[in-house]
Amino acid sequence: MVAPGSRAVALGAAFLLLLVALPSAFLYLTSFSAAPAAASRAALLNLRPFSARCPPAAPPPLRVFMYDLPPRFHVAMMSADASSASSAAAPGFPAWPPSAGGIRRQHSVEYWMMASLQGGGRGEAVSEPREAVRVRDPDAADAFFVPFFSSLSFNVHGRNMTDPDTEADRLLQVELMDILWKSKYWQRSAGRDHVIPMHHPNAFRFLRNMVNASILIVSDFGRYTKELASLRKDVVAPYVHVVGSFLDENPHYPYEARRTLLFFRGRTVRKDEGKIRAKLAKILKGKDGVRFENSFATGDGIKISTEGMRSSKFCLHPAGDTPSSCRLFDAIVSHCVPVIVSSRIELPFEDEIDYSEFSLFFSVEEALRPDYMLNQLRQIPKTKWLEMWSKLKNVSHHFEFQYPPRKGDAVNMIWRQVRHKIPAVNLAIHRNRRLKIPDWWG
Repeated sequence: MVAPGSRAVALGAAFLLLLVALPSAFLYLTSFSAAPAAASRAALLNLRPFSARCPPAAPPPLRVFMYDLPPRFHVAMMSADASSASSAAAPGFPAWPPSAGGIRRQHSVEYWMMASLQGGGRGEAVSEPREAVRVRDPDAADAFFVPFFSSLSFNVHGRNMTDPDTEADRLLQVELMDILWKSKYWQRSAGRDHVIPMHHPNAFRFLRNMVNASILIVSDFGRYTKELASLRKDVVAPYVHVVGSFLDENPHYPYEARRTLLFFRGRTVRKDEGKIRAKLAKILKGKDGVRFENSFATGDGIKISTEGMRSSKFCLHPAGDTPSSCRLFDAIVSHCVPVIVSSRIELPFEDEIDYSEFSLFFSVEEALRPDYMLNQLRQIPKTKWLEMWSKLKNVSHHFEFQYPPRKGDAVNMIWRQVRHKIPAVNLAIHRNRRLKIPDWWG
């Protein structure tokens, strides 16, 4: 039997031992669990969305079926040399002739779109990803390209509208519509998934109401009714610039090198919205820092315009016969900050490009207010101009037409815009197949 005193001593010793052991046990347990806890926290921190860790995969290219039209609808109109081309599907797709400049080149979007679907037709391999690729099976296509050079046809076959030669343009349109109406793919969608370039304001002028459901490639909407064309279904494409791109500009002193404040060179007698040009001439000619000159798009005139844009801080872009003109895109590739005076202009790729970052916009009323526009330009500090100039240089590649196409250039941007239209096209096609009454949405 243990004496009460001995039991007390034993309990005290045990209690002291427990006090000594507890901290060590606590340290052991916390150190044992620290590594897994830290790993768990690290794992939780790494549970970011997949898109935050890896860039999203690029969508597959638009699959485009191109109608194999006879050369008289396209390359045969380019020059006498092009008339020997056998068909749109054959190798040896001709280069754009250097002699076909001016207004023919400005509206040659149709040519560059067709060229982009050749897949190395002039011997070049397809080395860069493209927004659109040609498919030979129409049942595999997302869209259908109609390679009718409607702008070139207007310019080649009697440009003055009353010339008897315009009958050739009309007959081409009649023949084309006959081909399309007989196509089961046109019939299947009523032409909604067909892409038709109509970049010149007078292109396809005889029968354009027969293609009002198609995706039209236009320069603006100045000569189209709302029933025929709209931003909802159509694509605004840039003009093909006629001045050379400014590739070797000195990046160190661009502000000082551009001694002219505001530059304009072009025709001042225009129709419709372009009447503002004559009014601007009266206000701006002779002002300090302004070059405002009347000219035509001849070879010498283009050289002078090139020099003028490259030596000016701002380039004036008033409306032409329609809200747009090639001058805007000449200014962009010359890195001359555009000054846009056009009330109803629509701009290419505006869902991806914010033009206000590198352009200035004035209403017609503001532009015609004496000295108002010039005073605004003179008040822009050097740092602001340099910021706009830098952004202008960064976007200029989106307005380059070339073959083979390059990533982000004008043709790829146009095809990307077409792809954006396809979901709405499919919606309309699918609804139309099941409707038993006229569409209540009009």
